[in-house]
Amino acid sequence: MAEKAVYLISGGMDSPVAAYLGVMKGWSPLYVYFDNRPFASEKELGKAVALAGRVTELTGVPGEVVVVPHGRDLDLIVGRCRRKLSCLLCKRMMYRKAEAIAGAHGCRAIVTGEIVGEQASQTMHNLVLNTAVVRMPIVRPLLGMNKIEVEAIAKSIGTYGISAIKTEGCAAAAVKARTLAKRGEIEREEGLLPVGDLVESGIRGARSIRLP
Repeated sequence: MAEKAVYLISGGMDSPVAAYLGVMKGWSPLYVYFDNRPFASEKELGKAVALAGRVTELTGVPGEVVVVPHGRDLDLIVGRCRRKLSCLLCKRMMYRKAEAIAGAHGCRAIVTGEIVGEQASQTMHNLVLNTAVVRMPIVRPLLGMNKIEVEAIAKSIGTYGISAIKTEGCAAAAVKARTLAKRGEIEREEGLLPVGDLVESGIRGARSIRLP
C-alpha cells in the first residue's frame, strides 16, 4: 500500500516540481494550498489548482486540493509581531496546519518545495526552526538543487508556463528578514498570537477541490 503525504502546493515554481518528484516516488498526494488573501492574489489559487492538476495528469495519480484559510494568520502576524520575522512565523503556522490535516487524512509526511537559501525563511538554520513545531517528517525533494535545475525540471514536465504567470507578491512578506533567527525570539512573538485558535479555525474553514 502506497504511503500518503500532504504536499504543500502554491502557484510558484518549486512546489509542483517537488510534488511531481514525490508522487513519482510513490507517495500518494493530498495537496494543501494556503489561501493568503487579502495579502495575496486570488489568481494564486487558480495557478495552484492548475499545477496540481498538471501533476495529476502527468502521474495518473488522483488527488484533491485542500484550500486552507490563512489570511487571518497573516493579519495578526503583521499587526502584532516584528515584521522581520513574519515569513518564519507564517511558515511555522503553515506547518502546524499541514500536520493537523495530515493526521486527519492518514498522511505520514509533509512534502515541500523548499530549497536551501532561496529565501530568508529557508536558510539551513531557519529550516530547523520551522521544522521544530511539528513531529511529522518534512520531506524536501529539492533541498540541494538550485533554481536553474528546478526550472529545467519544470519545463520538462510542463509546469513552468503556469508557474511563470505573473501575480502580485505576498503583501505580508518580511521586511529585512532574519536569516539566523533565534528560537527564543520566535517563541516570544508567537506568544502574541492565538496559535491554537488559528490552527483550529484554519482546519474548520478548509474546503476541498477535487482534481479532474
